[in-house]
Amino acid sequence: MPLILQESLRGLLYVPYYVALSRGAYRDEGLDAELAPTPALGEAPSSLFAGTVDVAWGGPMRVNQLYESRADCDLVCFGEAVTRDPFMLIGREPFPDFTLADLFWRRVATVAEVPTPWLCLQEDLRRERLDPEALSRIADRGMAENAAALRRGEIDVAQLFEPYAEELIASGVGQLWRAAAARGPTAYTSFYARRRLVDARRDEIKKLVRALYRTQKWLHASPAPTLAAAVRDYFPAVPEARLAGAIARYQALGIWGRDPILPRAGYERLAAGLVSGGFVGRAVPFEIAVDNRLAEEVIREDPPPLAA
Repeated sequence: MPLILQESLRGLLYVPYYVALSRGAYRDEGLDAELAPTPALGEAPSSLFAGTVDVAWGGPMRVNQLYESRADCDLVCFGEAVTRDPFMLIGREPFPDFTLADLFWRRVATVAEVPTPWLCLQEDLRRERLDPEALSRIADRGMAENAAALRRGEIDVAQLFEPYAEELIASGVGQLWRAAAARGPTAYTSFYARRRLVDARRDEIKKLVRALYRTQKWLHASPAPTLAAAVRDYFPAVPEARLAGAIARYQALGIWGRDPILPRAGYERLAAGLVSGGFVGRAVPFEIAVDNRLAEEVIREDPPPLAA
């Protein structure tokens, strides 16, 4: 019986997971893994409870959301891949001395597709004693629309991920004002599944984590063009040179973890934003939401990276 995987949305931040699929990392471990079609935004967790998929990847944000909204929630995160915030503030003019306080005199468009980018940004504003509610913010448009608005000069700065940022920067229209990766470890993306499935199919789940770790080793030893070639089938509308540029920026920012451990510091940094932004009343304790035991096992075994 195959292990059915579910992405939350199609995004370049998920390169480690796509590389594992494209380079046969799961097959090499003797695991039959299949990627389900991309769901509607926010619908990935419901597939786990419906039993139509086995493992999803996405933010611990969703795990916290489901624990608050479902009495039967037993989701657990494992196998982290995205360990820092992959979003950026892209402005129209060079701004080498930019600080978050400078946002309050500008027209700012934040991400509408998912809540985590804004929850992290508003937490960073609060930590600098700035009021996020006082921001002149456009919050109801998608990233593609905001990128187009920035080109037209209708806004001053947009919150974007790759490859939108690379497209604007490479064309000379956009300037990188702030990379949210600078906020430090932030648990952005991991595998997650129902704990009962992790327990029942433990051997398969361990192979999944082992394949991810081998992929991470290969990924961190590979140049951006090689990674772009490995994932280009997942982004057919994006020119390969633009993919490579976007991947190179994510590499430089340290977006992708070097092992599948989901660190407590990253989880707690994310959880603080979920609470301060009113997304949940209180965060799920780390010990309930995260299980690093399989990651620790595969790290001790020290498997080789994927074959070149």
